[in-house]
Amino acid sequence: MAEVRVICAIGKHGQLGLNGRLPWEGNPAAPYKADVQRFFDLTKGHVIVAGPRTFRSFPDWARRDRVVTEIHATDSPRMVIEKYSDRVVFVGGGPLVWKAYAPFISHWDVTRLPYDGEADRYFDPIWLCAG
Repeated sequence: MAEVRVICAIGKHGQLGLNGRLPWEGNPAAPYKADVQRFFDLTKGHVIVAGPRTFRSFPDWARRDRVVTEIHATDSPRMVIEKYSDRVVFVGGGPLVWKAYAPFISHWDVTRLPYDGEADRYFDPIWLCAG
């Protein structure tokens, strides 16, 4: 079975999303730029499975250095992961996707950013032990 991981960033109070996007998206400050760079560095050469919105957000240049696969609610997480049995698979796409893939996730990489603003999605620490 593949090694399954999640890499994500949260704000000071666990903020994850706002209106279907990262609440700090487009913020040019150094911590946010460094987090994006870190994401691409850590996932390089690996597989990312992501829901449609996250899948569409990947720039073309990023698809050259990693496999990015679109997943749907009707897909069996086990079947998706088994396609990449000899790889590291990062699960992207937020809470609904993480919930579906929770039994397979063995590693969480969570970065806390200095964001202290509005959000409508929050990180739930229970996810860390859901698998």
